[in-house]
Amino acid sequence: MPLFEISGQKLSLIEHTNFSLEKNLQVLVEKNLQTVFNCRFVASEFPTGYQHSGRIDTLALSEDDNPVIIEYKKVESSELINQSLYYLAWLTDHQGDFERAVQKELGHSTEVDWSDIRVICIAPNYKKYDLYAVQVMGANIELWSYNLYQRKYLYLEKVLQTVFSPESINGGESNGKNPVMVAAGKKAAQTRATGVYRFDEHLEGKGEDVKDLALAVQDFITGIDSAIQEVPKKNYIAYKSSQNIVCMEIQNQRVLLFLKLNPKEITDPPKDSRDMTGKGHYGTGDFGLSLRSMEDLEAAKQYIEMAYHKVGG
Repeated sequence: MPLFEISGQKLSLIEHTNFSLEKNLQVLVEKNLQTVFNCRFVASEFPTGYQHSGRIDTLALSEDDNPVIIEYKKVESSELINQSLYYLAWLTDHQGDFERAVQKELGHSTEVDWSDIRVICIAPNYKKYDLYAVQVMGANIELWSYNLYQRKYLYLEKVLQTVFSPESINGGESNGKNPVMVAAGKKAAQTRATGVYRFDEHLEGKGEDVKDLALAVQDFITGIDSAIQEVPKKNYIAYKSSQNIVCMEIQNQRVLLFLKLNPKEITDPPKDSRDMTGKGHYGTGDFGLSLRSMEDLEAAKQYIEMAYHKVGG
């Protein structure tokens, strides 16, 4: 895509270039993982052993403590997606290898959350057949395109993200049992087996006012940009693009938001805001907001949008 520099009323076309070596792209992303994807570096060119005889370009740990695989190509190639899926299957079967690499790089106290594995592919472009294949193959995978200008400006864009939700465990007949109890048992079994959580689980047992408030928060955030992904976790719900924008924790009397903002840069913050820097809480984000009413949400909207723009939305 063309990129223009604005000088007064004049537009000048900025030259579209590419990396001379694929490794240059890889090194650049690895050295800026925190900035681009808010991930912690684990390993580069990670070997998959003699039998699999491969090397994963980049291994990382997400801000939600999930494993991350990143693969690169400086030209359009279907091999990139096939390779990434191959490594996804390998990593699922070799969790111990990844955990040892994490502990070596990030310390023995670092824990890994295996409820999700994030797979990121980065290439200049993708064939339409590859886009279709990714959507039907049932795997969590992100396709990112890049453009390099004058060898000094890098533009990254998420082309496609698929989220695979496994079918319910033991679907089928209730065999005369209480259908409510059967459904509850299936849901609990699915969560234990797959680590997959749903938004409505966070609403269970909450009052109608808190439910309405949480749904209004959900509606506002997802309405900012269709590319924003909702990722329910065990204790919170993350809204993310390349990284988390805001995390929502639904409590009995209120809704807590943790935004990816620097509290020290917020002038005249709301009275129910808190600087959460260095303080333990569910989710990620240093600027905390406590919402108890729709009026609180109206006041919070400007900060949610600010966080969206801060992470590159």
